[in-house]
Amino acid sequence: MVIAGKVFRLLEKLSIAEIASRLEGYRVEEPYEEGDYKFTLVSEIVGLLPKENMLRGIYSHDYVIHVFHRGKTLPTPRTVEALFSFSKQENATFLTVVEKKSLANFIANKLSEILFEKLGGILEARISPETLREFHLKNPEDTKITFFDNVDIPNVNKLSLYGPDLINTSLFEDYCKRGDLWYVVARSKEYGYIVGITRDSSVTVFNLTDKEQYLEFVSKEIYKLITV
Repeated sequence: MVIAGKVFRLLEKLSIAEIASRLEGYRVEEPYEEGDYKFTLVSEIVGLLPKENMLRGIYSHDYVIHVFHRGKTLPTPRTVEALFSFSKQENATFLTVVEKKSLANFIANKLSEILFEKLGGILEARISPETLREFHLKNPEDTKITFFDNVDIPNVNKLSLYGPDLINTSLFEDYCKRGDLWYVVARSKEYGYIVGITRDSSVTVFNLTDKEQYLEFVSKEIYKLITV
């Protein structure tokens, strides 16, 4: 199983208690009507669990898809439930949403609206190309994939390297001079996970099934890579 998520940071300083207070009891109901079909779509935050310097919960969100059945396209409600975690570190408060990038971005914006009554209160967390390179160099023999962007070769937008012998080629150092490291897939030396990390702090663990373990890994290994 693959677990994907993305890390964000809060622009303003809020204590975990303040965050919990603003999120507690959030629930919005929205009527949906299409032809003979009527639904009540609900967005809510449930299962808030505060711990020392940490707050976890579930963002639950209803939406409508259209399903083809017997010659008709029928609206059908669905619910997504996304695990999130706020973590107060020494210099910043981070938010991790355990979902794929597009959905994680959507939920981060919704949480920003709830906490700050506006967009922009929760921002993308960034990891520098140099820090990604250091992550690779901690266990270079187990780096499998690297992507580079901002390439200075005319008409070349991105460069990539794949393969188990990636570290043994001089192309890696050449590409580092030509562009910025954007994405790395490597094995975490400390945890043994196969991890994909991007500069915008999207983190995918390819050999993990437990979301709680995912959050532990992000807390211990990813937060310290982020530029504050």
